[in-house]
Amino acid sequence: MEQALLTSLGYQERTECERRPAGLVVTPMPVSRARQVLFAALAGQRPLPPAALAEPARCAGWPVPDALQAVVLGSAAEAPQLAAALGDALIGTVDGDTCLFVPDPDTQTRPRLEAALKGRPAAVGHTVPAGDAASSLRWARALLAFGPARGGPDVRPVFVDDHLSALLLLQDESLTRALASRRLGPLDELTPRQSERLEVTLLAWLEGGGAPEAAKVLQVHPQTVRYRLRQIEKLFGPELRDPRARFELEMALRSRRLLAHVRRYRSRTGRRARPVTSGIRPLGVAREARVNGL
Repeated sequence: MEQALLTSLGYQERTECERRPAGLVVTPMPVSRARQVLFAALAGQRPLPPAALAEPARCAGWPVPDALQAVVLGSAAEAPQLAAALGDALIGTVDGDTCLFVPDPDTQTRPRLEAALKGRPAAVGHTVPAGDAASSLRWARALLAFGPARGGPDVRPVFVDDHLSALLLLQDESLTRALASRRLGPLDELTPRQSERLEVTLLAWLEGGGAPEAAKVLQVHPQTVRYRLRQIEKLFGPELRDPRARFELEMALRSRRLLAHVRRYRSRTGRRARPVTSGIRPLGVAREARVNGL
């Protein structure tokens, strides 16, 4: 039965097992092997149709849940203990990363995850239906690439839910640079210092909605912000009153800051990071932008 199941799942070529006499008793798939098959299927390494998951799930003693979330560990140490603490999570590896699929995320609350993962580098993916498990895993792995490389008493897990916009903006760095080049072109003729000053001011205004709010974020006098905004208006003109243009300007500004963060991180750590990032905290609190203050 195990051989026939592996054949149907694509793990080996068809052999004489297809011609075995009816009624032949064979041993079921071992639990460890069934868990490997199930993890590989959920992770997208060896995809299977939903109906084909039932048998390895039964052999693994791990019913496929309606929803789950991925956890990626920076170290394989104590992974089995962590899996047990997180509701019998499914363990596997992807390109050297030790990964867990945590079932029933509603029972594994954020405080519980934080307590279990405290002190170790780890990234927690977003909650998804079981059929989308590979997506949760993908983004957790991307996020871990920009977390701390080593554990310690002050290290906390990072959560994809906290960095959705950053991950979305930088899923394609080439496209991100193209957007920044298109929308922020008017700043190219300025000195680096002037450009940086106007960029942070424009982003603070777009996020905060007005000069007073931007001044609080930048910790400067409102009149200073108004002076800079007049310079910005001369450079960008009517685009600042176009909702679509303002939206793309904010995306471009955030993307440029995130790309700078990526470069600094890679330079500091010497690691080849994946082409998505997290960890940089957006400047201020994003709210609906107003035209007031120009």
